[in-house]
Amino acid sequence: MSGGLGGRWDLGGLALWVVSLVLVVLWAFPIFWAVFATAGPADATAGFLRTYANVLFNTDLGRWYLNSIVTSGGVTLIVIAISSTCGYAISQIEFTGRRLLWYGILGSFMIPVQALIVNHFFLIYQWGLLNTWLGVILPQLIAPIAVIVYKQFFDSIPQELGEAAFLDGAKHWQIFLNIYLPMNWGVTVALAIIVFIGAWNAFLWPFLAVTKPEMMNVTVSIAQIRSYGVSGLAAALMAGLPVVVIYLLFQRRVTEAVTLSVAEKDEA
Repeated sequence: MSGGLGGRWDLGGLALWVVSLVLVVLWAFPIFWAVFATAGPADATAGFLRTYANVLFNTDLGRWYLNSIVTSGGVTLIVIAISSTCGYAISQIEFTGRRLLWYGILGSFMIPVQALIVNHFFLIYQWGLLNTWLGVILPQLIAPIAVIVYKQFFDSIPQELGEAAFLDGAKHWQIFLNIYLPMNWGVTVALAIIVFIGAWNAFLWPFLAVTKPEMMNVTVSIAQIRSYGVSGLAAALMAGLPVVVIYLLFQRRVTEAVTLSVAEKDEA
């Protein structure tokens, strides 16, 4: 009986493996096709190198990479700083309007960011921040899920730690920096990776906020790449290369961040 049951389990496992393999092939095929298509039909190695050399040296790809690094890095640093301090305040400090602020953060999930694009554009225009790094960064700082994750994590830390430090004369900012934040570096790193990848891949807002080619992010500039006479497909692959490398290097952290974010959102 156990042999029959084991046989059924083996058959089910084989079927699951086959389905998984088919899904992987379907997912990876466009990527492999894009890579091989940029090489050309003849002398693949030379064609491959020539194609990507043209993208590197005959376009402003370096400038576009710089714009993406600055804006994505700026969004990441500011979001982490704001979210961690806000999560700590809501979790550990009693103040007027605390519950209202918390409900406002939870309620913000009901409003898609795309619905705020017009308002953002008029504000950035009135402030004279179009075609600037700051103009690209500011509207991307709305990240309620990061606040929720931090708040829920700080709630799980024993209050005795903070109370003991407070009795010893420590201020809230000292407790936050020296006790609470060091205890969740894993969460912070994971969230930072998620935020950075999201900011790097952003297209709609950077496309609206920037009209000067020299200020474009790498994702937006791909739409203009044809004017340089180079392969748009190769440029698109190079635009996505940094986030692919980041994901491969920090895959476990990224998976933890996604799992934790979904769990905390459902709990909230």
